[in-house]
Order: sequence, then C-alpha cells, then structure tokens
Amino acid sequence: MEYKKVELKDIEYLKTIVNIDRVFYGEDINEDYAHDELGGISNKPEVLVSVSSTEEVSKIMKYAYDNNISVVARGSGTGLVGASVAINGGIMISLTAMNKILELDEENLTLTLEPGVLLMDISKFVEAHDLFYPPDPGEKSATIGGNISTNAGGMRAVKYGVTRDYVRGLEVVLPNGEILNLGGKVVKNSSGYSIKDLIIGSEGTLGIITKAILKLLPLPKKSISLLVPFPDLEKAINTVPDIIKSKAIPTAIEFMQREVIIAAEEFLGKKFPDNSSDAYLLLTFDGNSKEQVEKDYEKVADICLNSGALDVYIVDTDERKEAVWSARGAFLEAVKASTTEMDECDVVVPRNKVAEFVKYTYELQDKFDVRIRSFGHAGDGNLHVYVLRDNLSDEQWKQKLADVFECMYKKSQELQGLVSGEHGIGYAKKYYMFEQYGEEYINLMKGIKSAFDSKNILNPQKVCQ
Repeated sequence: MEYKKVELKDIEYLKTIVNIDRVFYGEDINEDYAHDELGGISNKPEVLVSVSSTEEVSKIMKYAYDNNISVVARGSGTGLVGASVAINGGIMISLTAMNKILELDEENLTLTLEPGVLLMDISKFVEAHDLFYPPDPGEKSATIGGNISTNAGGMRAVKYGVTRDYVRGLEVVLPNGEILNLGGKVVKNSSGYSIKDLIIGSEGTLGIITKAILKLLPLPKKSISLLVPFPDLEKAINTVPDIIKSKAIPTAIEFMQREVIIAAEEFLGKKFPDNSSDAYLLLTFDGNSKEQVEKDYEKVADICLNSGALDVYIVDTDERKEAVWSARGAFLEAVKASTTEMDECDVVVPRNKVAEFVKYTYELQDKFDVRIRSFGHAGDGNLHVYVLRDNLSDEQWKQKLADVFECMYKKSQELQGLVSGEHGIGYAKKYYMFEQYGEEYINLMKGIKSAFDSKNILNPQKVCQ
C-alpha cells in the first residue's frame, strides 16, 4: 500500500497540536527510534512526536487518517520482534511522556494510569500501599502500554496468569482519531464482544492505548525461593509436571543452564550462589503465612530430590534473593553482550515438551555450527532461545538464522506449541505465524484489522499484514 510521505506542511501542522519542542524530524530523530531492543529490523520514522495527552493522540491520528500517513505508536522500545519500528516511515508517536499514575482505588483494588508508566514504577507504587500487580516480565523498564500491547507474561504467569488477566479497562484512540472507552472497574462483563481483549496483544495494530485500569491484589506477606541444581536439563524439566500436580503452585518455575549463568556472572561482575551444575530450576513461593509457604516449598523440595536433584538451596535472605534474581533478570543482556548480534525464538510448548525442545536446539547448534543459548519459564512452557551471530558474515548469518528458525518453528508445531509465548509477532515473526495458522485463521485476523483500520495506516506490515 502506498502512503503519503511526510512533508514540511505536515510537520508544521503537527507543531500546532503539540509543543514545537516535542516534534523531531530528519537528523534530530535519535537513532534509538529506528529499532527495538534486538535491533535486527531498522528504519527511522519521518517525524517523531512526543505526546502528553489523549487529545493530542486523537488529533494526530485524525490528521494521519485523513491524509493517509502511516503511524507507529512506541513506548520504551524494549520489544524483540520489530513491532515498534516504523517500517514505512511516517509518523511515530512516542507515549513515554504520558507517564502519570492517575488513581489508586483501594476499595475496588484498581490502578488507573497512562501508558508510559514503567513496569518497575508500578511495582514500587502499589507495594508501598501493600498491594500487588502480579505480571512480571523480565524487562522492568518496559511501559505498561507496551506490556498490554503484547499481552506480556513473565515469571509469575504459572500462578497468577498474564497481563490480559489484570486489565479491567482501556481508553483507546482508533486509527480515525475516535476515542473509545472499553471495560472499566467492573469485575464481570458479558456486554457483547470483548473489544478490550482484542486490543490487548494486538501490538499497536488496532488502536493506541492512552489509559489503562489495572486489577491489583493484596500483597503477599511472605516470599521464598528455591534454587535446585540437577545433573542435566532433562531431569530438571521432567520434574516440573510433578511439581504442578502437587498443588503447591509455585509463583514461578524458571529453568536455566550453566553457560547462561556464567554469562550473567561475567556481565554483572557478581557470583551466582552455585554454578557447578549443568541445569537448574529456580522456584518462588509466596503467601500470607510463613507456615503455608514453608509447607509448599518443603513438599516441592522433596519432589525435586526424589527426581534426581543434587541439592536444594533455600533463597530466603535479601542478599541471596538479590544474587539469584539479579542474575536471572540479566540473562538477556548477558547473552546479548557475549556476541555481535542475536535473534530470538520465543516459542511456547506444552510443559512436558520443554526438555525435548531444548535438546533439539543442541542438535541444531551442532548441525548448523552456530551458538544457541536458552532459558525460560518451565512452569508455562515458554522458552527464550537465542541464536548468536558471533563472527559470521552477513550472508552466513542471514542463511543460518533462517535455517535454524525454520527448524525450531517446525519443531514447536510438532510438539503442539505456538510461535510466540509473550514477545509477540511484530514484523520479524509473522512469516512463521502464517506458516502455522491456516488461511481461514489469518483471514479472520485480517478482517478484524480491516474493521478497526480500513486504511491500514496504524502499524502497517505487522502481525497479520
């Protein structure tokens, strides 16, 4: 589709909507806005506008719609699939300045806020009021708008669910500039189609989120983690179904391997409590009483030891918690720092197939002579598998990456998995989603996109386009 190129008159009009110092074009646009966290997909917008209100977003979208200019909404740019890259140039709307917490409603246990509020700031704010926002993606500097747009999951999903489970209401600007209010503070809603749930996970292709109402929970009083070394990954992963069946329900069940732990140690300059084993499970338990938490983790510790664990380390002091969880949080950056470039496969498979999939990546590593590193959420089957470029030439990298990805996505289908567990499709992974879903499914998605955005101006070439 042909879009109108941004001209000087368009820039001058945008300056009438927002303050002149919040409109950037040409060389004034920072290179960071050309790519996301991985950086494999790159293109600058023709103009970048930093907005501060819903009304500004609405006016920009109406102008873009009337003039057939493509638009991409962007938060912190921490995505990994190119969803916030302006493939067609056009206008980029930065929402990071819309970062106000608007209301804490302790009676309804909701938090109303703008899309640019960072995940780390949400946690600090609500925990100061003895409340809890459960979704816990690894990138704490992501914006809540970005989290909602990708239906982010994170480490606590095994017990608490994902972002969609905690979004009560949304304010959304449609591609034509109209403003919709979806949901609210109500707990139940059977009033027609759930448009709110279509927006969640749509990666900025259906509308721009300008306000969200989040569900909160009372803050658990007690939290303890277990670090459990195993002689190999298969024994570690095969223990997970038994843990789930025990009804102890950990908050998180993460798997990690020795090479990733060592990379994190080198990246942080800190020692992990133990790095002598080939594979580990990291589990967290929370609750309102020490007795209940201890009962749960003791049951799980016994299951692990009976399943071949080498030991069980209790992570109950602030120092130990910081050492373990700072390392887990640094895995992505540590792997990234160990190579020249990388790309990620974010598949999700049934829990009992995780070990089989990871073992298959070892085979691919040998077959294609390329380094592959992985870690992920053993409790919900979501793997983060990274293919590392190292010293490969452009041609070698492009070919090997395509070959490895083709194999991994086919394997995930064989194991009844899906293309993405939490990072989305964006621009980078849509080919693999098309391969997995049938024509009827893709046509339904395209029909939804067309119903929201008949001119296809909002985040074009992403997800199903």
